Amino acid sequence: MFLRPITRSPSTWRLHRSAIPPLRRYISTHLKPSFPSIPTCPSPTCSCAPTPSMPEGLEIDHEKSLNGTMAAYAEQVLICTGKDDWMSRIEDENAGDNLAADIKELLGRGGVYRDVCISPVLTLDCANDWQPYHNISVINSSFQSSVPERREIQTTSAYILPSFKYVPFLPRVSFDSVQALVKGYLLPKKLHPAHDNLSPIHRDRLLRSESQGSFLYGVQDVEDMLVLICGHGGRDGRCGVMGPVLREEFERQLPGQGYQVLKGPVESSPNRDELLLEDAKREQAGKGIARVGLISHIGGHKFAGNVILYFPPGLKGKDGKRHALAGCGIRYGRVEPRHVDGILKETLGNGRVVEELFRGGIRQGGEILRL
Repeated sequence: MFLRPITRSPSTWRLHRSAIPPLRRYISTHLKPSFPSIPTCPSPTCSCAPTPSMPEGLEIDHEKSLNGTMAAYAEQVLICTGKDDWMSRIEDENAGDNLAADIKELLGRGGVYRDVCISPVLTLDCANDWQPYHNISVINSSFQSSVPERREIQTTSAYILPSFKYVPFLPRVSFDSVQALVKGYLLPKKLHPAHDNLSPIHRDRLLRSESQGSFLYGVQDVEDMLVLICGHGGRDGRCGVMGPVLREEFERQLPGQGYQVLKGPVESSPNRDELLLEDAKREQAGKGIARVGLISHIGGHKFAGNVILYFPPGLKGKDGKRHALAGCGIRYGRVEPRHVDGILKETLGNGRVVEELFRGGIRQGGEILRL
């Protein structure tokens, strides 16, 4: 049997763990990936930084297959903290002003939306767990928050991916903004069948209400290429060593691929005419915009360096047509500085996923990508 009840209700089922390996073998054998790929990462054509040595007793796992080791999620909240490292549990960081902790209060154990988001990926490595529910991944990043016009107002910025939304101003003086973020952007639009027995009122409470999102000021589409690298040294020394080295390498090599690397915060309340003028200038110069940041734990420190590439939906390829990976997030593992050149040329330039480094991916709309 592939299915077994997880409660006494006959309508609630969960995949038995024993069924996961054969199911994965079936998928890998019978289903072809919906994206172009190449088997291995090309050798670098330029000099690159040496691969740093790992802390004693914290070796990189080069044996296990990487495909399918990415924990599935529906949305990933990327919080802009302006810091390069955090406490092991990010919800314990900077008590009193911690957006990750506030989100967990709603989605985590005991939260009002716990029934939907059964296992929010805050600090747990649940890459091998099959989760049929609407998981939300919450991570910190080194990106700086946007600065509001009224600087005396304390706010935090966050990205929502793969919806590719940027929320520049989440007021930190009221929990209403966190409620608007969760209810307006993170909850599912449709519930899992396991919730069929809930009352209509309960079901309505667990569903997204996009009108709630209108309470958040200045939300805009993400148009920049995002390169996210786990550098969570407070959690594991491998990423703490590898993350900063990879950040420098991506920042150094991106301009060679026609990308300007921006390091400051996203500008607040840009004028539409100014935006159009800047877009025209970049298009004329043939340059894109990229942001490279360190992030907290995303699972699988033994596969350091862990890198996520988010390709904005409007990204174009070299031929001027829509990029093959536009609207996708691609996660790589075991990335070393020598891989950066090949990743940028093949994945960013040619839209091809490097199979030997691929841990998984997600497409705008929530489709999980596997080889």
